[in-house]
Amino acid sequence: MNIAEEINLKGFIDEPIDPSLDLFAEIERLKKEKNAVILAHYYQEPDIQDVADYIGDSLGLSQEAAKTDASVIVFAGVHFMAETAKILSPNKKVLLPDAKAGCSLSDSCPPHLFKKFKEKYPDHLVITYVNCTAELKALSDIVCTSSNAVQIVNSLPADQKIIFGPDKNLGAYVIKKTGRDMVLWNGACMVHEIFAREKITKLKQRHPEAKFIAHPECEEAVLEMADYVGSTTGLLNYTINNPATTFIVATEAGIIHQMEKSNPDKTFIPAPPNNACACNDCPHMKRNTLEKLYLCLKNEQPEIDVPREIIERARLPIERMLKISAELGL
Repeated sequence: MNIAEEINLKGFIDEPIDPSLDLFAEIERLKKEKNAVILAHYYQEPDIQDVADYIGDSLGLSQEAAKTDASVIVFAGVHFMAETAKILSPNKKVLLPDAKAGCSLSDSCPPHLFKKFKEKYPDHLVITYVNCTAELKALSDIVCTSSNAVQIVNSLPADQKIIFGPDKNLGAYVIKKTGRDMVLWNGACMVHEIFAREKITKLKQRHPEAKFIAHPECEEAVLEMADYVGSTTGLLNYTINNPATTFIVATEAGIIHQMEKSNPDKTFIPAPPNNACACNDCPHMKRNTLEKLYLCLKNEQPEIDVPREIIERARLPIERMLKISAELGL
């Protein structure tokens, strides 16, 4: 089986690795040799975060990639994030350690169905959350992030009709914050949907001193309980700037690694899901491993490509968001 066939079947290169190999040292060597940069999302496993050049949320990482003079971008995240990096850096090689690292939220909004949905509302402007495919971005007027969605919507005329997708929970949060009447696509993130209000209530009772913080992709019943609602970067900054010493965190548990590094004297408790599984670990994010990252960089595969026509159309709504954000000083 050649590399292309292996990637098509498994999503990644499955070569034997010498167990005595220092993967951290080898990855550093390959980065220099190939003029590569490694981007890691906050939800990646700690080893990957520790070897990365940049750690952050999806859009921030793509913007960092666009600024660098690296020839190769290794995006330790999920497929749509690597696509976004390619949209913003079309002349750079973009690699993803596991090509099957997808996203339940992105998958919940197939572009061909969203196109039909959009056609029902011809006088509506389309705002899509950055956590979606390149094709969906190409069908959009403006892209937003969880940290600027409220401000993006508020920047538009009050009578502007809006379709918001794909995340219904983020959309509902924006409606509550802005008072706007938006048409929502019925999509959601499997990780953020499973946090259990009853279990969180009991956890808060056991830790009355703790601040409860949540990502706006969570359901409204969970967000109503939160002391702070924000993006992954917003949640991290809140734990740094707030004097509290204990935090209950309702988002993917990978962010806790950075919270602990930034706040070694504070305690972080992952919010409990509604069953006994490790559902607050995203199975897609966790497909990437240090071994896969090493083999990806060594072989420069799997490579993520986006058709030029999609790149050109998808770049426009991202640029509109960046322009509005700059004007608002975000």
